[in-house]
Amino acid sequence: MSAGRPACAGSTVMHVRCPDRLPEEIYRQVLELLAELSPVVQALPPCAVLVELKGALRYHGTDARRLGEMLRVRTLSRLGVDVRVGVGPTITVAATASAQIDPPGGILAIPPDEVGAWLGPLLVDALHGIGPSQAAILRDYGIHSVGLLAAVPAATVQRLLGGRAGRLAADRARGIDPRPVVPRSLPESVTVRRAFPRHALDGAEVRAALLELVVRLGVGLRRRGQAARALTLVLRFAGGSRWEKTRRLAEPSAHDDDLRAMAYQLMDATGLQRGRLDAITLKGEDLVDADQVAQQISLDDAREARLVAEAAVDRVRDKYGPAIIGPATTFRRAS
Repeated sequence: MSAGRPACAGSTVMHVRCPDRLPEEIYRQVLELLAELSPVVQALPPCAVLVELKGALRYHGTDARRLGEMLRVRTLSRLGVDVRVGVGPTITVAATASAQIDPPGGILAIPPDEVGAWLGPLLVDALHGIGPSQAAILRDYGIHSVGLLAAVPAATVQRLLGGRAGRLAADRARGIDPRPVVPRSLPESVTVRRAFPRHALDGAEVRAALLELVVRLGVGLRRRGQAARALTLVLRFAGGSRWEKTRRLAEPSAHDDDLRAMAYQLMDATGLQRGRLDAITLKGEDLVDADQVAQQISLDDAREARLVAEAAVDRVRDKYGPAIIGPATTFRRAS
């Protein structure tokens, strides 16, 4: 099989797969380690990253495999996390390579002149970008390997999979993928947590803990001069199971009223009935600078009064400490 000439010839791409369910804080630290190797890093949350290595190879004076080894050493020694690193001339080849590595970690680098020979024997559903339904259609027509897919005329693949999807599949089976790595960082977020010393069963206790997190999150956002576009609620149950849901706010906000209303909606969506909770996590996500949030003229005098009170309470906290004042419910729980 002829690999064809990749449209982005001359580039070298690294695709990094982190362990599933990697905590967001650790994922961010992996991104920071990658930024030490290359200035062109594209976050693919929740657990993958793309890196353009063309300039980095010249800067570090080494090859792509060596950079992959450096990354593994750093993630293991600093974070206790192993990663799977695929390297190739295109995003498709690099991502396909990283998926072929058995967990917990390893490195697989595919030189440009070996792309065709390496891709050919792989099962068609191993090619990055081919979904289960597309793979099933191709197998129904006897196309079981990437090599066979590359040998089929592109027009035929388009008839089987549809115009655009078929064209992309045919190109990528030949090692052609013009997509560049586009620098993109993980949207900034603020996370607050509450762990229960014993499994929490009481609904009032859980509600009070959630309110405490809302207050802490709001204070943190306002001190940073930021507002959240979305909230994520994560519940961890006894036995290790998790529930997680994200909803977007009607408008970006850092105010307790808005955050509390959305947090309660998320909690109500769980349908929780005396679940044995170990911990609650609340995240403010997709953050923006507070001065970018449009200030709406409000005719709600009660809301305006609460916002004035909120600013006054923040000043009290700044002077006397965060635990000096707060909702009565959280103080009753603490006592």
